[in-house]
Amino acid sequence: MGMWVISHTQNNPSITILEDLAASESGVAHGSLWANIITNHDFSEGLSFWHTNCCQGYVITGEPDVFQGVKPNSGKCYAVISNRTQCWQGLEQDITDKVSPHSTYSVMAYVRVSGPILEHANVQATLRLEYLDGKTSYLFVGRSLVSNDSWEKLEGSFSLEIMPKRVVFYLEGPSPGVDLLVDSVLVTSFSLNKCKGTHTMPTTSEDECIIRNPRFEDALNHWSGRGCKILLNNSISDANRNIAPLNGKAFASAVERRESWNGIQQDITSRVKRKIKYEVVFNVSREQASDQEWMKLHGKFLLSNVASKVIVFLEGPPPGVDILVDSLVIKEAEKLHLSHPPVYENILFGVNIVENSNLHNGLVGWHPLGSCTLSVGSGSPPLYPPIARDSLGLHGQLSGRYIRVTNRTQTWMGPAQTITDKLKMHITYQVSAWVRIGYRQSGSQNINVALDVDGQWINGGQAEVHDERWHEIMGSFRLEKQPSKVNIHVQGPSAGVDLMIAGLQIRKRDVVLKFSGANVCVLVGASIKVTQRHNSFPFGSSLCLTDLENDDLADFFVKNFNWAVFGNELKWYWTESQKGKFNYNDADELIRFCNRHGKQMRGHCIFWEVEDSVQPWVRSLNRNELMEAVQNRLTGLLSRYKGRFRHYDVNNEMLHGSFFKDRLGNDIHSYMFKTAHQLDPSATLFVNDYNVEDGCDGKSSPEMYIQQILDLQEQGVPVGGIGLQGHISNPIGHVICAALDKLAILGLPIWFTELDVSAVNEHVRADDLEVVLREAFAHSAVEGIVLWGFWELLMFRDNAHLIDAEGRINEAGKRYRALMKEWLTQAEGYIDQQGEFRFRGFHGAYTLEISGSKSLSKTFIVEKGDHPLQVQISI
Repeated sequence: MGMWVISHTQNNPSITILEDLAASESGVAHGSLWANIITNHDFSEGLSFWHTNCCQGYVITGEPDVFQGVKPNSGKCYAVISNRTQCWQGLEQDITDKVSPHSTYSVMAYVRVSGPILEHANVQATLRLEYLDGKTSYLFVGRSLVSNDSWEKLEGSFSLEIMPKRVVFYLEGPSPGVDLLVDSVLVTSFSLNKCKGTHTMPTTSEDECIIRNPRFEDALNHWSGRGCKILLNNSISDANRNIAPLNGKAFASAVERRESWNGIQQDITSRVKRKIKYEVVFNVSREQASDQEWMKLHGKFLLSNVASKVIVFLEGPPPGVDILVDSLVIKEAEKLHLSHPPVYENILFGVNIVENSNLHNGLVGWHPLGSCTLSVGSGSPPLYPPIARDSLGLHGQLSGRYIRVTNRTQTWMGPAQTITDKLKMHITYQVSAWVRIGYRQSGSQNINVALDVDGQWINGGQAEVHDERWHEIMGSFRLEKQPSKVNIHVQGPSAGVDLMIAGLQIRKRDVVLKFSGANVCVLVGASIKVTQRHNSFPFGSSLCLTDLENDDLADFFVKNFNWAVFGNELKWYWTESQKGKFNYNDADELIRFCNRHGKQMRGHCIFWEVEDSVQPWVRSLNRNELMEAVQNRLTGLLSRYKGRFRHYDVNNEMLHGSFFKDRLGNDIHSYMFKTAHQLDPSATLFVNDYNVEDGCDGKSSPEMYIQQILDLQEQGVPVGGIGLQGHISNPIGHVICAALDKLAILGLPIWFTELDVSAVNEHVRADDLEVVLREAFAHSAVEGIVLWGFWELLMFRDNAHLIDAEGRINEAGKRYRALMKEWLTQAEGYIDQQGEFRFRGFHGAYTLEISGSKSLSKTFIVEKGDHPLQVQISI
């Protein structure tokens, strides 16, 4: 029997069938669990129920030589769609009466092409949605890369939130003049209902369902209220709304809620196990006149330790707001297939994919986004921007022409270009350009290179422009799945501000890796071997108290890191969530763990300048009360832990927030640093911020960070280190190196304090992690690297983990360990005639072994220093 599972993504849950559908193309699989809603799916009745979209079509049956030797993939027939003059022309079928909202549909078709293509062509499945108000929209379903040579499987899925007047399924995509061949089409429907009682959810058996009575078919049995009452409802109707069940005949409501944590709950203690990843899917609504739709929510969780009691409950809305729950399903999360390394074929690295970038052909290839006006001007810089020259190796000159954008009535208006067919998945693209704003503009303006990928916005680079000079903008992006349409445009300044862009480059970057290692001098005499046992360069990770409940996680941390930073336990909102009620127990326990295993610690953080991260009671204080609270926080924390933490992040993210500065004046930052230094002189005091190193944030460029530090130093502030959080996406080695070079002029140690990289494909994630680690480790100003976690579901960002929730080390984790092994020095050779053996090694603990007439072994330590270390060996 096939296996049915829930497939989870960050934005869209969907149902996936993990079985070979080719054997079930009659439209029914495993009895009546699911059925194909496409009529005449295999073209056995010719083109009945199908329609060609402004082109011609016919069906081939019989012998394979009828149509250029093409054999049907299954059955005896396939359709040929010809005389196509537009890429959107293809084959369609009206499925309006066969689909319903809130159901998930899986699509599978076998397709190929015939005609003049270079190597491959795209075939795409799309829905055309026509509404009662006359509007038409299009929903991307799936895409496949096909050729003339063989049939390919096209797969996808879709779900409709509301029901249009008409729903048309169609296949499209190849270039004009290329025939589209379709062998069979299956569109199958299923919904989440088999956990108990119904037969429309072939996803999990009743025994596999963690929740009992998940859809309230057995009234409120197994459910209870958490500080409130719960009711069973067939519907809720009044003058403002009419709420009906989404699944089944009833839904539950949590009423008379007096606290935000009040809600509906169920004890699942006996049905969950530790170190198993579980997935949660539920439909919920808040009973408000302005919110009448059911929302499907989903998530995952992991129990690290054996628990005496486990209760799942829903909470969150303000007191007095009812929570309506239609269904809640918890089951073991699917075991994800291992990622395959991306296949990079015919990639021309360094080629600009922007058409007419130099504007030699006027505005050909460009169009305005919105009602703004584009024109071509002269006088932009003739050279490529500095970082683009260094990282992309660009030589020669630009044309000096630029696009001027006028009549901008919205911030998003600017020049745009469609680049869909020029992009490939898993490739990192580097963005660079010159940008400027119009004359007589006061104040700074943010300019952003943005990508519209199937309606989702991606940041491709950002710069803050302060004056009328030309500024370099840079960034990077990568696509994790095949898009239907991609537009790139430049936007950002305020409405009415003219925008100018010159020399926009989007180029594929090859992976540039910096290698470092030991010099081995092969001399004469006795054989000698030097092996480094431990690298003393700081490689750390964040750690939370609950992480220690997972003994496998704790073991990996102890064996692979020598520094720790606490994820939450030292933050003010954790140690004093309510005024005067302190919790230092969690931090104390983590300190004991680190001390027991010989790990150094960073203190993160004394304050957090971003207002949303300041606890409510602190935000409610007046100026005098807030100043007293700041003094008490400094005295309480720094006195308690004097000498315990080697570093402190004094005030986190001062480039992005201004809570304390706005309320207590410009001198408050100086006060925080100076007082912290007085209370614990042994601790190095850091500034700490994000997006400084990747060029994607107009608020946190290296130049802005440098100016902030210089301003503090002018006030006598003892800034001891520069913290780069390092939450990096699509890293470009030269961009990171350029930022480090700029920051290094201050002469302060630089640490990556919260490093993570995110990519769905773990092989791509491994490459990204290696790029960042090598850049950081090779730079002389970088003195430490701390990851922001490594275990799935216990990290700040999705798809950034090194180890899966259930303990499998993935490709990124293997790459990290390989680099740690590489950065241990090994040297072999012979003692020279002066009785010496010289080698270069990283800082750390070593063992040497000498073989010859007299064998001996010795251990020694190489510490940081500018002069050669001499180790005396007595033989």
